[in-house]
Amino acid sequence: MTRMILATAAAFALLGAGQAVAFQQPVDTVAADKAPADASPVAEKQPDGTTPEERANTARLNAAQASQAKAEVTTYEQEVAAAKQQVAHDQAVFAEETAAYEAEKARVAAMSAEERLKWEADAAACKAGDMTRCAAPATPPR
Repeated sequence: MTRMILATAAAFALLGAGQAVAFQQPVDTVAADKAPADASPVAEKQPDGTTPEERANTARLNAAQASQAKAEVTTYEQEVAAAKQQVAHDQAVFAEETAAYEAEKARVAAMSAEERLKWEADAAACKAGDMTRCAAPATPPR
């Protein structure tokens, strides 16, 4: 009974450390000594204590994780490239809109300057006596 409690405690300790692969019932060493000589062990353990099956599972899991990481990196790189492309597009649109705004601003300024020059010339001609260039008199409000 004490051996069972100790084995259970050890299994929980391994589970807590994340290293327990499987919990197995302790084997009675006296019964193991009485096993037939021709019985082969299920799996030969390596010097680090792992079986070939455990190594194969580890290799399979590592390969799956590496594949998933590679896919995530590829997705991330695609998202970064798309974001850079979007930024370049947005900057080009901004530059076009800014150029159009500046062109319209210059056009309106030129038109205003032209109208002001015409108004100043008409005002000077009106003061000089050319009544055809005078503005119409304002009508009083009713």
